[in-house]
Amino acid sequence: MNIIGIFDKEEQLVDAVHHVKDKNIRIKEIYTPYPVMEAIEAMGKKSVFTHVAFLYGLFAALGVLAFLYYTSVIDWPINYGGKPSSAFPSFIVITIVLTIFSVTVLSLLTFSVRAKVWPGKSFILPDSRATDDKFVVVIDREGLALGVSEVEQLLREHGASEVVEKEEVEKNVI
Repeated sequence: MNIIGIFDKEEQLVDAVHHVKDKNIRIKEIYTPYPVMEAIEAMGKKSVFTHVAFLYGLFAALGVLAFLYYTSVIDWPINYGGKPSSAFPSFIVITIVLTIFSVTVLSLLTFSVRAKVWPGKSFILPDSRATDDKFVVVIDREGLALGVSEVEQLLREHGASEVVEKEEVEKNVI
């Protein structure tokens, strides 16, 4: 069972999220029509995505350089114009391009796996207006330190236009 607070304005949502977190109430999810960084920060969620992308870039660059060195120096050295086979400056441009490509593709795959997003997947939407113009906070009713009526009152005090309880959320197919 979920308690769903629906807000009309971003400021009301951020204010309510701060007060809900102060009462040690766990927020299950926040749905907004556009990214609201203050709400994400207030939820206390930290992402390691940038660290993972850096590692992808590091390993991609090392892999590309190793591949280029192997193919041009060890496996198939070509002597043209007396130039050395291991001319590092000639490797720079293709290394940069393939590193950017690898980081982009691997980050996309990582995000898709973490967000459990794939074609044809049904998505969960607590309120159909969450993608249009409303800001929605979903609070899991289980394990609440306060009663349901106190949580509803807290959400209404801080700007919720509607507070509803739903057993199941809507499932839609993309």
